[in-house]
Amino acid sequence: MKRTVLMSIAALMTAFIMSGCTAMKLGTTFMGFSPDTQKAYADMMDIVSETGDPGQAMMREWLITDDDLTEEDIFNEMKDLAGEYNMRFVGEKNMFRLIEAENPTPEKVVHARVGEFCSLSIAKKMLSHSRFFGGFMPCRVIYVEYGDGRRYLVSMDMTLAIYGGTDKKPISPELFEQMKAVKVAMEKVPMKAAGYENQEEADKAMADYYAKHGIKERLAKQEK
Repeated sequence: MKRTVLMSIAALMTAFIMSGCTAMKLGTTFMGFSPDTQKAYADMMDIVSETGDPGQAMMREWLITDDDLTEEDIFNEMKDLAGEYNMRFVGEKNMFRLIEAENPTPEKVVHARVGEFCSLSIAKKMLSHSRFFGGFMPCRVIYVEYGDGRRYLVSMDMTLAIYGGTDKKPISPELFEQMKAVKVAMEKVPMKAAGYENQEEADKAMADYYAKHGIKERLAKQEK
């Protein structure tokens, strides 16, 4: 709550400091949002400010640190887990795989494969609320492998989809709860498929791996 208030004050101060009506409108609009909406946008802007990467600000990721987990193990686990969260595994696509002759460098993605998930009943309601939600359907988890052997599962962060709107277009309470359930599914399925029981364990594993291998990338804030 304290952080939200500070962000609101910062937004207003920015509006006064910056010249032009656009800045003022931005600050006052932000202050008019609900606390949940303010936090959703503030968290996104924190990541954009730190990384310069809007894609990272709209996604969640899990580093696969268990070398015994094969790619097929991971996808089979996601298929099995989908039903536990009232979702269906509806398809997959191999995006690409570089061959050895292409001499992949450590920072280059050498393989990517997408898994697709859906709850048709919830999808219909989301589309009725806003057809633009269709751009995110079906929900996806992408398996990404780098030249240095790092492997990730990446999924869309649904926080803004749920909390980023306003009372001008309110989500019904029933749909709101169902969308929260989809958000949980699209976090728990890749997290567990990556080999973790909870998010704290996943965050610590990534932090330890990055420290050990000298990787300078953004880490999720860990709970103390």
